[in-house]
Amino acid sequence: MASLRDIKTRITSTKKTSQITKAMQMVSASKLNKAEMSAKAFVPYMEKIQDVVASIAAGSSDVSNPMMMARPVKKTAYLVITSDRGLVGGYNSNILRTVMAKINERHTSSDEFVILSVGRKGRDFFAKKGYNIIESSIGLPDHPSFADIKEITRKAVGMFADGTYDEVYMYYNHYVSAISQEVTEKKVLPLTDIQPTGSTASYEFDPSAEAILEVLLPQYAESLIFGALLDGKASEHAASMTAMKSATDNASELIGDLTLVYNRARQAAITQEITEIVGGAAALE
Repeated sequence: MASLRDIKTRITSTKKTSQITKAMQMVSASKLNKAEMSAKAFVPYMEKIQDVVASIAAGSSDVSNPMMMARPVKKTAYLVITSDRGLVGGYNSNILRTVMAKINERHTSSDEFVILSVGRKGRDFFAKKGYNIIESSIGLPDHPSFADIKEITRKAVGMFADGTYDEVYMYYNHYVSAISQEVTEKKVLPLTDIQPTGSTASYEFDPSAEAILEVLLPQYAESLIFGALLDGKASEHAASMTAMKSATDNASELIGDLTLVYNRARQAAITQEITEIVGGAAALE
């Protein structure tokens, strides 16, 4: 059985750990509020640009754009959004597990796909497997702007337009609530199924619809990626807050158990001392 000093040391160290996890939980909660607001604020813009693109595509049957046309798939790109740090529960592992399942299902060779990674955890994971990572973005701020991921979004869209790959899938954690996040797969390119989010308005195009789509479609695809990143950041902070709350609760439970063991051990030591004193006094009589 551990000595009283050892038990007391464990109680002290666990209390310090509990203080750290509690502080991290509060920091994540603060970051979550701002990230959730950013994700929700981006939704109206995303819905409006989607309505405009859907209206142009529906109203002009003769309009064609390479980004809206499916072609034989020879190579696929996977854009995976993970975090830079750990301590976020199953946030990263759930995404990576889903991506690997899809890769194994669709491909027989690593030459058939490429990886675009946002986040250090995803980049390190795919690098260890020896996959072709054509672009990665790490060290993003907790509340990113479009400028922070401009390079990777434009490369993802540009290389599809160039024919380097024939379709782009994106994987991220969709924020449902503070305690629930869902791994989401979204086909970014080609844009073959753009549906309006509500009632569509009537638009007049100047210049032509083709010229507008040529500018608007790359921006729409980039907006899909940026919106997913904002959504993923909210999920990351929520996962971190939940993980730190669970760690704090576990530490509190462990402190309670150790305190009970400590009290029992101390009571046993006191009883032993009393027994020895009484026995010694009886021997002197």
